[in-house]
Amino acid sequence: MSRPQDPRSGSADDSPPTEGVSRRGFLKGASIAVAAAGVVSPSAGAKTPGLVEEVKILGPGPAPLSLTVNGKQSTAKASPFTTLLDFLRNDLDITGAKRVCDRGACGACTVFMDGKTISACCTLAVDAAGHDITTVEGLVGEDGKLSDLQSAFVECDALQCGFCTPGMVMSCTALLAKNAKPTRDEVAQGIAGNICRCGTYENIFEAVALASTGQVKERKQ
Repeated sequence: MSRPQDPRSGSADDSPPTEGVSRRGFLKGASIAVAAAGVVSPSAGAKTPGLVEEVKILGPGPAPLSLTVNGKQSTAKASPFTTLLDFLRNDLDITGAKRVCDRGACGACTVFMDGKTISACCTLAVDAAGHDITTVEGLVGEDGKLSDLQSAFVECDALQCGFCTPGMVMSCTALLAKNAKPTRDEVAQGIAGNICRCGTYENIFEAVALASTGQVKERKQ
């Protein structure tokens, strides 16, 4: 009597079945496909429809970077890991946005990107390319006239050390753009991401309320 074939041995499965593909044949085919994929050149893949044909490599050294800041095109060299805050302050000499916590927790570096508030210390400068950036300097009119909110901050003495002020003004400006007559609670919610270590919140509330009336004394830089 012949001994039963051990199902774990491959000798009984070497010959291909009458239909389909054997296990060994499938593994061989898969190995060839993987190897072929590994030798395809990037240039060949780039020509495939639907794929990016040209990939720009940034870094590791500085490279020219152009940003639209406060309506003007500005260019300077920056490394790919440079934050927007550093690029504004160190390379473009636009120092309104302040470095305080440097981790997006205090709001002192708040700027607008396409009209929306962002933390400049947590945004790479290269990611701001192609977007409109507005800092607190950009709220001033071409004639040097301060915005109503900026004038209200001066009139209500809504600042002490001044480190939080630019970011606070940006957040309050964004709030008034969405809600022209905010309540006290809505103002508190609007500046929830901004910290004033001097504790001038009461005066900030007054400044926003005054700006919402449109009855602010005109002031210039």
